[in-house]
Amino acid sequence: MAKSTVSSAQVSLVARTTLIKISVFLCLLIGWQLLAMGLDSPDFPSFINTLAAFHYHASQGDLLNNVFITVTRVGISFTLAMLLGSVMGILMGARAWFNIITDSVLIILLNIPALVVIILSYIWIGLVEAAAITAVVINKIPTVAVMLREGARTTDPKLTELARVYNISWFRYLRYIYLPQLYPFLLAAARNGLSLIWKIVLVVELLGRSDGVGFALHSMFQFFDIAGILAYTMAFITVVFLIELVCFKPFDKRVQRGR
Repeated sequence: MAKSTVSSAQVSLVARTTLIKISVFLCLLIGWQLLAMGLDSPDFPSFINTLAAFHYHASQGDLLNNVFITVTRVGISFTLAMLLGSVMGILMGARAWFNIITDSVLIILLNIPALVVIILSYIWIGLVEAAAITAVVINKIPTVAVMLREGARTTDPKLTELARVYNISWFRYLRYIYLPQLYPFLLAAARNGLSLIWKIVLVVELLGRSDGVGFALHSMFQFFDIAGILAYTMAFITVVFLIELVCFKPFDKRVQRGR
């Protein structure tokens, strides 16, 4: 009976939270529409006009193709940056000698402007897909490494000693003891990484690619197509929300259960 009551309370809390989020979102859209109607300026299209532009670019333009291309670049860059940055960060947090060797390099990478990395990648590698991916990955690895380094430093040494005493295999130790302690840091690095990679990929596409959302935004900027720019913005924001719902939310729930 008590378990049923708790479950009902949890469902009610989730429903209220969802309702609040939807209400805030609707208020933003209504505020956007009313503000645009009040300004009545071509430089600030309304939500309805933006939806019309979205429908036009999706049905008669290249919106869907460009979004797919950008999402593909984001996915590849995100995966590589998370893997390399996580390995580097964990090693830095777990091994003091490795941290001493790589700390200066990490500081340099953290403070080099993203634009410089992009330009140099295009100059040294060429205006090719590999240069675009390389530039994004290099820009993202340091932030992932910093978060995972701090996570590795906070792991409980008593659990490591316990695993050694009971002769737990390396794989089981990694899966059930070590990595679960890093899940909150992995989640933070992933969320931060996705938001950063989106921005960098758009700059990469704007400077050196002939497709993708960044290239499309640059083209529409030249024609002052503000409704089109907002339509593309709505498209990749929708994609980000879907990624959050499908990937990050389930992982976040697993992290909370672990706590």
